[in-house]
Amino acid sequence: MPLRVTILYGSVREARVGIRAVRFLDAALRARGHETSIVDAAERKLPLLDRMYKEYPRGAAPPVLETLAGIYRRTDGFAIVSGEYNHGIPPGLKNLLDHFLEEYFFRPSAIICYSAGAFGGVRVAMQLRMTLAELGMSSIPSILPIPRVQDAFTPDGVPTDPRFAPRGERFFAEFEWYMEALKRARADGVPY
Repeated sequence: MPLRVTILYGSVREARVGIRAVRFLDAALRARGHETSIVDAAERKLPLLDRMYKEYPRGAAPPVLETLAGIYRRTDGFAIVSGEYNHGIPPGLKNLLDHFLEEYFFRPSAIICYSAGAFGGVRVAMQLRMTLAELGMSSIPSILPIPRVQDAFTPDGVPTDPRFAPRGERFFAEFEWYMEALKRARADGVPY
């Protein structure tokens, strides 16, 4: 049975190459039989956080937030694609994440991080773990770092190194395990 994965991408830069990682991830998850939704902060044009979705009266939130809430409620897991900006979380991604809370609860997240350098964004992954746990969508133990993202994929998201896709097999299998486990647990009820 396919799982529903929402890919969250927060770079709003005009000349962004991380979108190539999003395209790779989307194709890889679909090839594994899953349904995907890409939530791209640059395309959604969310306002800077003033009020969280839950703080609006029912039916009064901006349409973009209502749309995202509907997507998130149907999601089995969130794949977070993040660059590393000065060793931290990009502001567009943080803004995208912070608009919601309960819609994330009891759903796992998986971190796909990247950088232009050799470390592949692992420093942002550590900060994301704290934020994602606080939002109620703790991250799986594995991460998928992508060093030198500008050279790692074609513009269509095809890996330039044939060893990259097999390297992600454990990551994808682990993410699927957590999504399936928490989906079953949510069906039995949540603690509150």
